[in-house]
Amino acid sequence: MSNSFEIGPVQVGAGRLFLIAGPCVIESEYHARKMADAIQKVTAELGVPFIFKASYDKANRTSVKSYRGPGLLEGTRILGRIARETGLPVLTDVHEPAQCEVAAEAADVLQIPAFLCRQTNLLLAAGKTGRAVNIKKGQFVAPWDMRYSAEKVRSTGNERVFLTERGASFGYNNLVVDFRSLPYLRQLAPVVFDGTHSVQQPSASEGVSGGQPEFIPTLVRAAVAAGVDGVFLEVHDDPPNAKSDGANALDLKLLKPLLEKLLAIHAVVNA
Repeated sequence: MSNSFEIGPVQVGAGRLFLIAGPCVIESEYHARKMADAIQKVTAELGVPFIFKASYDKANRTSVKSYRGPGLLEGTRILGRIARETGLPVLTDVHEPAQCEVAAEAADVLQIPAFLCRQTNLLLAAGKTGRAVNIKKGQFVAPWDMRYSAEKVRSTGNERVFLTERGASFGYNNLVVDFRSLPYLRQLAPVVFDGTHSVQQPSASEGVSGGQPEFIPTLVRAAVAAGVDGVFLEVHDDPPNAKSDGANALDLKLLKPLLEKLLAIHAVVNA
């Protein structure tokens, strides 16, 4: 596995489990800040290093009618304010090379969406900002082939790269997690497990994605037992009414008990 590195106060790949969490998309400035504060309160109580995530634009929604977010300029303004006022590192998706420099002014981590994990110009642009880069493994990509995506970022001189597993396509409208991917990926870079997109059912519900959130705890516990460096969870205080990915989001009230279990498993694995 690659050397560890820091994202603000969060150490990645240093043996301490960290959390990336937040709503799928910025629904409003008030809601994004509310979620950041609520999750920060939980993680502070448990001593879990935390990176807040929310997207300014969801460019790959199934339907053109779906809510995408406030856009690059307004979204990064909101994220930048959250980072300044809470002290939290923040993460957001980028979809085009031209977005990277603007997003990097507000975000500590630029995330490459799974559908775009092989887009060379996007990976290079993200790497050149010097920000940490989280590459989500495409549903269509073998874990060992993610080495090429990581190498594209590293070719810019940026070694702060980590990889996120979020399930593989399993027929139509379904994903499955092959836990063999985690040790493969960990040979390439620190690894995060996305417990909420892994239970997504893509485009399975009348133009939006469905999900099976009841399986989030099972999959995340298994991933921590397998030795991942971090966990990614989309968390919402009202999943049925979330503007994006509510069907596979973790309800905020379930976050603390889940993290308590994950910390216990992590302690045993690393004893």
